[in-house]
Amino acid sequence: MGIKYLHTMVRVLDLEKSIAFYELLGLRETRRIDNDRGRFTLVFLAPPGQEECPVELTLNWDGDDGLPSDSRHFGHLAYEVDDIYGMCQTLIDNGITVNRPPRDGHMAFVRSPDNISIELLQKGEALPAAEPWISMPNSGIW
Repeated sequence: MGIKYLHTMVRVLDLEKSIAFYELLGLRETRRIDNDRGRFTLVFLAPPGQEECPVELTLNWDGDDGLPSDSRHFGHLAYEVDDIYGMCQTLIDNGITVNRPPRDGHMAFVRSPDNISIELLQKGEALPAAEPWISMPNSGIW
């Protein structure tokens, strides 16, 4: 099964201040997504010539009272997989809990043994919705 590193996500309180910091390190904005429905903004920054390895800054529009003290500033690692259903089944078969099943054929979340959140994203288009994933509930925090 193929896997590709995508990004590391961190939550921020002040998006412009955070962008300015990462720009001092030499990173440049490569992509921005404003999600009105989810009420958040994602800004991807990467070193020139390394756009495939960004850091994702996530700003929740309604704030995040736990930041920075509750460790929610670090969000997750993200990997693109060739077959999200196959990957999740392999993880389950090896005793790993799928915290957010790929009900949409596109995205799942699991936790590492050290409780690091890992996002798995289907390469290309989402797979057709299928059981047992459609009916599988979330488990724990992802």
